[in-house]
Amino acid sequence: MNLLLRLPGPFLIFLGAFCLSFGGLIVKSFEGATLWQILFWRQFFFIILVFVFLIFTYRSHFFKAIYKSGLPGFVGGIVLGIGFSGYVFAMYNTTVANTNFIIQTQTIFLAIFGYIFLKEKISKIMLASIILAISGLVLMLGNTLSIGQMSGNIVAFVMPIAFAILILIVRKYPNVDMIPLQFMAGIFAMMIGYFASSKINISPNDMFLAFLAGIFQIGLGFIFITIGAKKTKSAMVGIIMLTEAVLGPFWAWMFVNENPPMAVIIGGTIIIFAVFLQFYTVLTKEKKYNKI
Repeated sequence: MNLLLRLPGPFLIFLGAFCLSFGGLIVKSFEGATLWQILFWRQFFFIILVFVFLIFTYRSHFFKAIYKSGLPGFVGGIVLGIGFSGYVFAMYNTTVANTNFIIQTQTIFLAIFGYIFLKEKISKIMLASIILAISGLVLMLGNTLSIGQMSGNIVAFVMPIAFAILILIVRKYPNVDMIPLQFMAGIFAMMIGYFASSKINISPNDMFLAFLAGIFQIGLGFIFITIGAKKTKSAMVGIIMLTEAVLGPFWAWMFVNENPPMAVIIGGTIIIFAVFLQFYTVLTKEKKYNKI
């Protein structure tokens, strides 16, 4: 925990986006599990990782840590749990491309929420980065979008809004550990997966993939993001998180030989440039601060 706290916030956000970017590859590799079964088992392993992390961090004060997260932690846990479930519902009821595109609107929600509720100013460079990143995203996914089912499109917005609320709570209460929030979110989403599934038995291969998704993808991913967001402006979190959209097609190309079209390559390059622009801004500010 102390090691993670010493790492720069933007770098932790990037690590979180890196972990989350494997989501598409993992989901494509499932053999026969339904999305609700995936939700149940993914959250099951997610809960185990968060539980171990909290026990390792707080030992006998585990329940005290949950209690200290208070009402913000409880509300955030419920909201994030709904977000996890909304993602699955959207996958059922609209196209994958629509869902992924809508999720990445978290960049806009984070900038707006941070400005309204936390009074976080958006610099000209940050605004330019947001415009560049969104432009790259549209170029990457714009030609794959379709009308889809309206219910799925609407519910897909639950995840980016839930993620933005999570970051808002973490930024609002930087001195309170919000990892327990994820423990509650995992339990809530796992219960939804259980009651929405007719059965929870899945093949050993799918169980292993659910293990990877719960431990590595969303487990480590959200732990990195929750800690990193304490030291990173909301709008910057959103920009860096767009690397998830860039890395996803890269893993598909590397592991399953899925060649991305030129629009994806160009759009991804624009997003990476926007992210590096933000890292350059952070490093420049740190150098000026150190000189003082």
